[in-house]
Amino acid sequence: MELWDVLDEQGNKTGKTIARGKPLRQNEYHLLVHVWMKNSKGEFLITKRTPSKKILPNMWETTVGAAIVGEDSLKAALREVKEELGINLTPKNGRYFFGLKRQHNFQAFIDVWLFKEEIDITKVIYQPEEVCGAKWATPSQIKSLINLGEFVDTFTYLKDLFKLA
Repeated sequence: MELWDVLDEQGNKTGKTIARGKPLRQNEYHLLVHVWMKNSKGEFLITKRTPSKKILPNMWETTVGAAIVGEDSLKAALREVKEELGINLTPKNGRYFFGLKRQHNFQAFIDVWLFKEEIDITKVIYQPEEVCGAKWATPSQIKSLINLGEFVDTFTYLKDLFKLA
């Protein structure tokens, strides 16, 4: 069972925890990370969600995951990428890009990370419950995938990410 730290409206840990899948109360949040990896060619490593996923199967996205109890944002980002892709990111190559607060379909603080890494895609090891493919894509290729309905279109900040990355 995966446990999350419960956060208050400012993103501070409350001392409470909640099991993944349990509903949060009003004004309670948890921490999610979006991890973008960019190579020297200006391409982003995107992954394909496995067909067995209940939500958004077979869709392309970046690595996304929830922080577990005791983790900070960076540790969660590093762990998620290691679990889903078998990649050990170099912490000094990453930077916290910005944070978002979501209250609509779910209550979460989302920390967006950007890592500048040269990753050999042939060495990626997929976590079969999560990922079934990976590839490098330019911002214009990602936009095309969005227009085709093949890329998760919940990353409302992409324009800013591509401009500032």
